[in-house]
Amino acid sequence: MILSKSRVQPARTVASEGKQEAKLPDLEDFLSKRDYQGALALLQFRRNANRHDVRNLEFLAYCQFHFGEHDKTLSTYKELLSFEDPDPLSYALSIYKELLSFEKPDPRCSHHLEGFVYPSGLTGTGALVLPIFISPRPPNGKEAGDDGGRHTGGGAALAPTGSQQSTKSSQHHKELLSFEEPDPLLSASTRSRLSFEEPDPLYYVYAAACCYYMGMNKEAESYASQGPRCPLQTRILFHCAHKMSDETRLMEYLALNVYVALCYCKLDYYDVSLEILQVYLNAFADSALAVNLKACNAFRMYNGKAAENELRSLAELSNGSYLENDLIRHNLVVFRSGENAMQEYILKGVVHASIGQMKDNQEHLKTAQQYFQLVGASQSECDTIPGRQCMASCFFLLKQFDDVLVFLQSVKTYFPNDDDFNWNYGIAKAATGKYKEAEEILSTITNEKHRSEYCYLSWLARCYIMNGRANHAWELYLRLETNDESYQLLQLIANDCYRMGSFFYAAKAFDVLERLDPAPEYLDGKKGACIGTFQLVIANKEPKDSLRDVIAMMKNGNDTSNPQIEMITRVMKKWAKENGVKVA
Repeated sequence: MILSKSRVQPARTVASEGKQEAKLPDLEDFLSKRDYQGALALLQFRRNANRHDVRNLEFLAYCQFHFGEHDKTLSTYKELLSFEDPDPLSYALSIYKELLSFEKPDPRCSHHLEGFVYPSGLTGTGALVLPIFISPRPPNGKEAGDDGGRHTGGGAALAPTGSQQSTKSSQHHKELLSFEEPDPLLSASTRSRLSFEEPDPLYYVYAAACCYYMGMNKEAESYASQGPRCPLQTRILFHCAHKMSDETRLMEYLALNVYVALCYCKLDYYDVSLEILQVYLNAFADSALAVNLKACNAFRMYNGKAAENELRSLAELSNGSYLENDLIRHNLVVFRSGENAMQEYILKGVVHASIGQMKDNQEHLKTAQQYFQLVGASQSECDTIPGRQCMASCFFLLKQFDDVLVFLQSVKTYFPNDDDFNWNYGIAKAATGKYKEAEEILSTITNEKHRSEYCYLSWLARCYIMNGRANHAWELYLRLETNDESYQLLQLIANDCYRMGSFFYAAKAFDVLERLDPAPEYLDGKKGACIGTFQLVIANKEPKDSLRDVIAMMKNGNDTSNPQIEMITRVMKKWAKENGVKVA
């Protein structure tokens, strides 16, 4: 990551009572605080004292890079490369070969290994010896301010030489060995450094890297094959197989091209991405991932039409099955400048509507209505079936059911036996007072889950009552278990039956409600419904046998001593006796 040239706030110190001796800042202190400006000042001061200090130049290049002075960084690297030193790769390789030849490596070799090979190239600045394989690190092998466990291994290998080396290396080794599941590569390196019983297996990988950069591909492959399995070893083997055109080995690492191509695409190097990706596509032309990535590159370089043409080849190879993939469908929407993108808004509208209805949340319902309106009113969707359904849903949430019917009737022929459509259509019919049609539509629903929901039962019961079939509504109630929904349905039946003059079933409903909850309004409702039933019996609009049930309900109430109830029952019994109706 390239950091900006922001100035670091100078550390504030509080003067103590006694005078303290001024201490020269240490480079490591600057790096730990990411104070690259201060580090550059110190390094430049040291450079003026000794312009041939290679290690000082390496730190200088590192700090210049992170401070954003890339032109100066390049100049520093050029100066490092201009020194008349032996080829660092050849020298490094000779050291690794010597290390690998030891049965018990001489611990003194670690001084040469850390003092030259690592700082100068392998994991130093990452720009002199192995810039492709190993990520950039400062010459001491540790990012400033980074104490992560993964970097501990680098710190162990790259601790400064001299009096502090033994202490810092030992500290890093202890940290590594204290992990519950240590990195297999680092732990192998650590244990070999501590016991000196066998060569470090990572030396094979480092030797392979040196050979590869020197053009010795066979030797690089040989060394890498003997090393431990790790990302660096895998990449060396892949590049060696590519250089030597070893198809068998190359196929094992061919998929790396896709990931490398993806990285280049993310970096906006689309032409490079296409070139690398083609290596994989030559072997696997029907790869959905690779073709999709190629289409994305074409979209960035040219236009959506070119990108869609790339996906067309994938459709031909897979008989269209791959086009059902969610990722490819999403990209097709992007390639077509948002065409069919309204599906996302429909989904959001459905989710908000569901949450709003379940939680009775008006904010969610309002959001859902806005999404449905956005889709239904759009020019691309207004005359489509989904668009008209969205407008119907919008008006449904606004409770403008006449407008709902306008849109649903326009697409009714496309949903002859669709339970979901009939649900909405039937409720909209009932809400506009067209109960007969609503009853017919709701009765066609066969989905048992729909038929058991309270919303369906309540609307169907209302249709029954409004169509003069209150007995069917009462049967719906009798089939339910005793719970909150049955209680709500009972209230609906009592009030709707009373309103429509079906007093007998209104009296039955109010009677149950009064026994469940002795509220005055339920008693008043029962008395009114019983008197209404008595009136219908006298007018021969209700069977005379109903009078017996009415008198029984009046006697079974919670307030049988009420004078009004006694008077009502006395009148009913007198009329029954005079007309030969048995009520006892």
